[in-house]
Amino acid sequence: MSGPTRVRGVGKPRFGLRLTVIGLSLTLSGCWSASGPEVVVYTALDSEFSEPIFADFTAKTGVTVRPKFDTESTKTVGLTEAIIHEKARPRCNVFWNNEILNTLRLQKQGLLEVYRPPVAQQYPPAFRSPQGLWHGFAARARVLLVNTELVPEPQRPGSIHDLADPRWRGRAGIAKPLFGTTATHAACLFAHWGDQRAKQFFRKLKANDVQVLSGNKQVALSVSAGRLALGLTDTDDAIIELEKGFPVTIVYPDRGEDELGTLFIPNTLAIIKGSANGQPARRLVDYLLSAEVEAKLAAGRSAQIPLNPAVDAEVRVETPRTVKAMPVDFAAAAEKWDTAAKFLRDEFTGAW
Repeated sequence: MSGPTRVRGVGKPRFGLRLTVIGLSLTLSGCWSASGPEVVVYTALDSEFSEPIFADFTAKTGVTVRPKFDTESTKTVGLTEAIIHEKARPRCNVFWNNEILNTLRLQKQGLLEVYRPPVAQQYPPAFRSPQGLWHGFAARARVLLVNTELVPEPQRPGSIHDLADPRWRGRAGIAKPLFGTTATHAACLFAHWGDQRAKQFFRKLKANDVQVLSGNKQVALSVSAGRLALGLTDTDDAIIELEKGFPVTIVYPDRGEDELGTLFIPNTLAIIKGSANGQPARRLVDYLLSAEVEAKLAAGRSAQIPLNPAVDAEVRVETPRTVKAMPVDFAAAAEKWDTAAKFLRDEFTGAW
């Protein structure tokens, strides 16, 4: 991976946007707590990355943020199912999703509120809902993390297809493909390749004894510790292991002329329809979409990629400007969500 690059936000990407239930212990009432205004946020972004942002927001506005985090193993899906389950009496005010497809699933069910923050106009149309129902920001890439002590440079993988290479039998890993960005990645492959080719790909992974861990972080930790030779994960988890000094390198896969390209996935924000705390919710969305927050997320340990062209920040990972990006129709991928999930659950839940 090349060194840090100072860039403005990604701007126009090369890919286009064509466009179980968990128990909750939050007690919610009205727009004000005993100590002042508050907003309830369900967030799939790791607490270590999101909580400092919430603290800054509270310090600036006096609005208390009450976050609900998901577990690593059910990222995004658990929170999405909770929002669906609660639709008659919404508890969540703002959904901060660390990917996009489950936000589109909520849109399809009519559970998102229209809001058009002024700052949203600075973002490329590819990363925001034309109807003002959701807003994308701060992307990550799906990458291969490789242990350099276990994989000599001439043998380094260059494609997600290398996960099925017999030389890495039992030594490659992925996160459980039913949750989080791994599930999003799977649905994008189903949409891009078609069902049969996508099913064949995952069956090859199974046949090669690819190890399935509870989350992307666990994949990155296993590679850096030498328990795996390589694994498919996200840049935020990969960069942490690299910057800690472990013997790892990040490979942005499928960059050849005839190859698929690297998948970039934005975080997304949405206000839940019919929920309370409307004004604090809108203030939080405005703040999270600000250039200040995208710059903080880029500078922080998660090294997220600014999507607002107005953001001037040092980026420590590759972006759609610097590597070939996978062309993806996120709306079509959302339509493939149930198909991909059923196949992966039926085929692999017992064995993986």
